[in-house]
Amino acid sequence: MDGRGALSGDVDYTRPLLLGYILKHLLMTDGELVDIKSQLEDFARIEGFAMGTIYTEETDTSPAAFEALIEAVNRYEVTTVVIPSRLHFDALAVAHDVKNTFERATGARVVIASPVP
Repeated sequence: MDGRGALSGDVDYTRPLLLGYILKHLLMTDGELVDIKSQLEDFARIEGFAMGTIYTEETDTSPAAFEALIEAVNRYEVTTVVIPSRLHFDALAVAHDVKNTFERATGARVVIASPVP
């Protein structure tokens, strides 16, 4: 999990806050993690959001980052969370639809970061 908290010092408060979530074990290398974070930041900029914390789920502490994400969404009344692909939520649980459960529980929508052309 990124330890900066949902609001870092360089957040543009004139734009709505966007939080991110990455399931690290779905990536092959640390370089991929850097690229995915950059993709989420680009998505935020292009879509008019201020990128807050990108919560990164580590295998050995799962679901700590996901729980921190839910807490931050509720605390800061975030309306949108970005993930690299649906798999980053789907891989959290086999038995139920995490994306829909998350959206119902928090009121925030989950969007997929499309690659920048």
